[in-house]
Amino acid sequence: MPDLTADRAAEKRRLREKLRFRRRHFAANLDAMARLAAFRALPAPLADLIAAHDVVGAYAAWGDEPDILPMLAETANGARLALPHHADRTEAMDFRHWQAGDALIKGPWSTPQPGANAAAVVPSLIFCPLVGFDRQGGRIGQGGGHYDRYFAAHPDALRIGIGWSVQEIDAMPTEPTDMMLDAVLTEQEYIICGDRL
Repeated sequence: MPDLTADRAAEKRRLREKLRFRRRHFAANLDAMARLAAFRALPAPLADLIAAHDVVGAYAAWGDEPDILPMLAETANGARLALPHHADRTEAMDFRHWQAGDALIKGPWSTPQPGANAAAVVPSLIFCPLVGFDRQGGRIGQGGGHYDRYFAAHPDALRIGIGWSVQEIDAMPTEPTDMMLDAVLTEQEYIICGDRL
């Protein structure tokens, strides 16, 4: 009898490699002006959504991920921004307060993050980076499951995925532990996926 869990894991691994390749080459081929213009203005529905939340989770871009911090720092409208924080190389992830100008340190997964002395907060709206997505809210991340676990522990938090348009596929293979997105923002459009927005 075939091991469906192993088959699904292998399928996700292959898909992750393919989508990382797409993302890397797309980002590398953007000219300087297109890269500067991407993700610099929030669509009106997202600006209104941010205004309705006291703490907004984001991320510091790493590699070829879209950089949304300048856009959010300029339009947060009083909302406090928070970024993921990992104390060590375990499954645990929390969010720490961050504001424009605050230094970031290299975390245990090599991603930029606030220092350990930054205040821990719980965002009610979270922007997360994607490796891939579909229009039904399916997402695939780096593979560590950090966001899925955080989303499961905070199910009321709204989840907005951020990715380049080339990272979209028709249907994402999902597992019971995968947490669906409420919306996706690309450099081209804002896609509402679920019924919570």
